[in-house]
Order: sequence, then C-alpha cells, then structure tokens
Amino acid sequence: MANEPARRKANALTAAMLGAKLEPGKYHDGGGTGLYLRVEPNGSRFWVQRIMVNDRRREIGLGSPPLVSLATARRKATANKQTVIEGGDPLAEKRKGRDGLTFAEAVDRYLAKKSAEFRNDKHRKQWRATLDTYAKRVLGQMKVQAIEVRDVLRVLEPIWNDKTETASRLRGRIEAVLNWATVAGHRAGDNPARWGGNLKELLPKPSKVAKTDNQPALALGDVARWWKSLAEREGMAAKALQFLTLTAARSGEVRGMTWGEIEIAGRDNTDTADRTPGAKRAKRANPAAVWIIPASRMKAGREHRVPLSAEAVAILREVSGGCDGDDWCKPEAGALVFPAPRGGELSDMTLSAVMRRMQEAEVKAGRPGFVDPRNKRPAVPHGLRSTFRDWAAERGYERDMAEIALAHNVGSEVERAYRRSDMLERRRVMSEAWASFVMDAPATHRNVTRLSDVRAVEPTGF
Repeated sequence: MANEPARRKANALTAAMLGAKLEPGKYHDGGGTGLYLRVEPNGSRFWVQRIMVNDRRREIGLGSPPLVSLATARRKATANKQTVIEGGDPLAEKRKGRDGLTFAEAVDRYLAKKSAEFRNDKHRKQWRATLDTYAKRVLGQMKVQAIEVRDVLRVLEPIWNDKTETASRLRGRIEAVLNWATVAGHRAGDNPARWGGNLKELLPKPSKVAKTDNQPALALGDVARWWKSLAEREGMAAKALQFLTLTAARSGEVRGMTWGEIEIAGRDNTDTADRTPGAKRAKRANPAAVWIIPASRMKAGREHRVPLSAEAVAILREVSGGCDGDDWCKPEAGALVFPAPRGGELSDMTLSAVMRRMQEAEVKAGRPGFVDPRNKRPAVPHGLRSTFRDWAAERGYERDMAEIALAHNVGSEVERAYRRSDMLERRRVMSEAWASFVMDAPATHRNVTRLSDVRAVEPTGF
C-alpha cells in the first residue's frame, strides 16, 4: 500500500504522450480518479472517467483532446470523485436542468458542429439522408442515453445482407453521432454502435455478405453506335454526357464543373519532363487544354488534371455560345459549364435519364440496345468509366496511366509520395485516341500518335 501512490504517478499520462501517435485502446492516468483516455480505431480520442456511483460502476465522458486538455480532464475527474465522496451523483448533476436529448436532435447538433468537415453540401445531405431513411424511424425519438445495442441492431439487421455497403456506412454514422453525444455529456457508457468488440460479434463481416454490383458498362463494340445516337440528342444533359464520356470523369465532377476550372491557351500546362513522341503534335492540335478539378470536388480529396481532347473542347465552345477562329472565350469563372435549365446543377438522374431514353428508343425499334455484356443490364453513366478502362486495357495502355486518368490511387503510399508527374501530356495523347475510338474516326486524322510511340517511353517523375 505504501508504494501505491508511486505506482499511480508512474502510470500517469503526460502531454508528450497525448501528442504522440497512440494505438487504439485505453490509457489510464493512474491518479486514482478513474480517468483514462480512450483511443478509437479511427484515431478519435475521448476522456472517460470510470467511477463507482451508488454501488454501480459508471462511465462519464469528460470531453475530447485537444479541446479538453489533460489538466482540465484531471480537474473534472477530481471534482466528480469529490462529489461521490460527499454522497452525490456527478451524472445526475451533469444532467440537472437538462432534458434528455433525442437521437434526431443529436443528429442536428452533430451536423451543425461538423458541417465544415464535409467535402461538399451533397456529401452532408447524403450523410443526413442515410440516417433519416434508415435510423430515424427506430432511433429518432429515443433519448440518446437510452439507446442500446439491441436498438442499433433493429436499424441495421433489416438491410445488413441486402444493402451491406449502405448499412456499414449507416453504422459508422450512428456511432459518430453517439460519440458526439457522449463527449458533449448527453450520454454515458460504451457506444452501442461500435463495431470492434461489439456489433462485430453479432453481425457478419460486411466483406462476407456484400454483393459486388458493378455499374452496367457499355460494350466496346457498341460505343460508336451509342455515341452517334447520343450526338443526335439535344439539351444540356446530352452535352454533359458527351463530355463525361470523353473525359472518363464522374457524374458529379462534370455536373459541378465551372468555367474557372478550364485552362485553354492561358498558360503552358505541359509536363516538362514528358518527351513522349507525338506529344507536341497533340498539343498543337489542342494547345494546353486542361480541366483542373479542385481537391474539394474530388472523391480522393486531391486536385486532378484532365487533358481535354479536341472534341471535348469543341463541346465546351458549343455550350459557351461558341467563338470563331482560334480565340477562346468563356463565361465568368464561377458559372457552371453545364447548368440545369432553371439554374443550378443538373441532377445525377438527368444524365441517367438521357441514357434510359436512348435505351428505350433502341428497344422500341426492336434492337437489344446498349447493355452490359456481363450482367445484361442497360448501361448507365458511371459505367462509361469502366468502358474507358476496358478500352485502355485492350489497346495496351499502361495500367498506371489509365488509373491516373480515372483519378484512382496508384501504387503504395510511398510510391504516391514520390510520384511527381501525373503523365498529363502522355494522357493527352491517350485522350485523343479515346475520342477517335468513341467517334469512330481514324486516329491519323486527329493528330494522335501511334500507341507504339507512347509505350516506348518510360514513366517520368518517380
């Protein structure tokens, strides 16, 4: 017993420890107050005090570092310990004068606090929509303190096998809201939506039940015929779909595109390390035509440069009102390139509707239409990225170059850290060749180099 104070002091947390990277787990302060730091697998940290109140072991959330410092957490824990010694209940004191918070109210407050962390407004709306659609009916009016594992299971089990990816995201979002409620003092105890050591024991692993459901893609043999049908359609959505096809971009990237993201003959965007034969010819045909998508609009959170083919630039000229000669004119930088008829962004469903009407016209004419050769389902906009990837593989383009064109992560974290080139001008040649294939136009008529010339040069910038 004489060595007890010394032992506790030796185990005490320090400010240096808090600034270091900590593995998931519990780190006790050792001061006799029951204070410890809980580190979640996602890196989140919470101060928690384990204490006996009325012969019951209770856990009290004391906030999260660095907002609540180690010294502050110790003061709070000491005050709670003193309250217990005097016969009081620190949890009751904490909730005194405060009505129990419902889960729906917790969602509102959490989103208000975390709004700045979302990539864009669409992501924030999707986050809420998932909770509103699946969790609100069961948890919405429940007090956050009363929510238990069985309640979370009532939300997840009906969709866990059929909508596994959605259910997995939903679980993480419920966990985040309840974590906030704990740190904010609205609930105590373990998080009933936690996966490790909790729901993991009650639900099958997502990887074991998730069904791979790739987006239906356009068969390579149908591309030219499909493009001809698309080119005959009027409207901004059809033009956006054409541009999406030529750039192999995601729907949201195209629909949210502004004129300020486009650089044409404004500056030299050539990768100076790129000496690919034919790259200069491609640049002369379409000088410095680049679409620069900011990191805030990219799924991976990194800026992405897209070399624009001559046909892609022609579409931009058309939707801008057009310019004669070689001069380039653009609307104001913040204006959408493909706006909806009544203003604002086109919806994702608008682009899908164009492809759906094309398919319906084919079927009405007695033809099979444009279906994925694997799953026999009609092709959709996102599937066009798979079509591009199949084409690149069939034509022998390097894997890394094709993956970079799709804005996918390439290589390990170390490789990505040392990569200095995004192969922009080499991808420009590939972009022109893809446009030639899509339009069923001879590549020799579009100033694009031979594939053998492209493959003869080693990647640079590694």
